[in-house]
Amino acid sequence: MTKTLVTYFSASGVTAELAKRLAKAVNADVFEIRPQQPYTDADLNWMDKNSRSTLEMKDLSCRPAMVLPVPDMQKYDVVFVGFPVWWYREPSIIDTFMEACKWNGQKVIPFATSGTSGIGDSGKNMQKLAPSTTVEAGKRLDANTSESALTDWAQKYL
Repeated sequence: MTKTLVTYFSASGVTAELAKRLAKAVNADVFEIRPQQPYTDADLNWMDKNSRSTLEMKDLSCRPAMVLPVPDMQKYDVVFVGFPVWWYREPSIIDTFMEACKWNGQKVIPFATSGTSGIGDSGKNMQKLAPSTTVEAGKRLDANTSESALTDWAQKYL
């Protein structure tokens, strides 16, 4: 039997709701990726060239601190990693998470929420940060995706 984990970072709660539905749909454990310094509305203002999120995304080496510890990945075969799309890719805190985990052959499936942007090269970016695992291309999911649709989508990875 495949042991599954759904991890997620959610700035506004949208990704959190989707991740919890996905975890229920596939009977998975859940882990929230939380920044040590929570993001404020001002931090998330993508129209402000000096907002925290804008500055983080301009610097590809940025690794915002997260609340630790990360889960013991040796327990899991499949790990879904959810996040909102920021500047056509995964937020920098996802990069922090990918580098913090001790990966060992797990299958990682990115999933993202966004009003209109696709998931871009997030899977490729995440693969570079976790070479000892297999990271799939992933998919942008509608925030209102039903539990049954999530089950259908996730089954190909389980």
